[in-house]
Amino acid sequence: MDSPHGAAVTAEDFGLKGPRGWAFRGVRLDAPPGALIAIEGPSGSGRTCLLLALTGRMRASEGRAEVGGLRLPRQMAAVRRISALGPVPGVSELDPAFTVAEHLRERALLQRRYDGSLRALLRPRTERTAAARNRIDTALDTAGLDPANLPKAERTSVRDLERLEALRLSVALALIGRPRLLAVDDTDLKLSDAERAEAWELLRSVADSGTTVLAVCSQAPVGAITVRTATTATTAPSGTSATSGTADITEADAADVSEPAEAPGATTEKTTDEKTTDEGTADAFAETGRA
Repeated sequence: MDSPHGAAVTAEDFGLKGPRGWAFRGVRLDAPPGALIAIEGPSGSGRTCLLLALTGRMRASEGRAEVGGLRLPRQMAAVRRISALGPVPGVSELDPAFTVAEHLRERALLQRRYDGSLRALLRPRTERTAAARNRIDTALDTAGLDPANLPKAERTSVRDLERLEALRLSVALALIGRPRLLAVDDTDLKLSDAERAEAWELLRSVADSGTTVLAVCSQAPVGAITVRTATTATTAPSGTSATSGTADITEADAADVSEPAEAPGATTEKTTDEKTTDEGTADAFAETGRA
């Protein structure tokens, strides 16, 4: 049963087949709301495809799954609305030329544009400004990112961020939409042991706050609900779930079998109109020095 915020995630014989074969098959999973779920496996074993399928971004070929009580693949659009993507190469990447403030401003404006209710749109400008500022500050606090500590504060470009700082920014951007499920790809890629521990501490804290976290990795942390993707069936330790799959389709082939999605957590084309659509949201940055 779902909590008021996090989404339970279940799957039975879940599989996805693309032009070059099975990306994954026979996935079994049963995770409660607010769980930390690790998709563990080598690169090319279908990890990213599974992550995208469980967040409604790719259509499964067989089996069943539910996210927050919503069935996949029948209710993919609804699952996209309650989930958000952190960093996923080729799907939701940070723009290296953008500053931290520009990324935050853009995401807040997009959130307002696509997810704002009519009632929210009719609220006074001061209330809209305060609401946007609160969402941004809460997301940054949860992600453990303080722009004041960056080399050029909020004007620091993404290209100048350390990998762990970039991860925190991506997580903060996803959390602005207050998703029930947060998905993160390549969690431990190119991180030192100390940085890897810090990254998992971040994701565990997000899960502890109530948001279910789904993270791709090469090695799952202790205590996480683990789904393993491999070329042969594996046996999971007690308290975890197991999966089997094939590497006939690589993670780079995800675009070949994906379905277009309008997810809040996905990268969206950046236009001048979107950056000037909502003065109240933009004021949230101007008044706090983040413009």
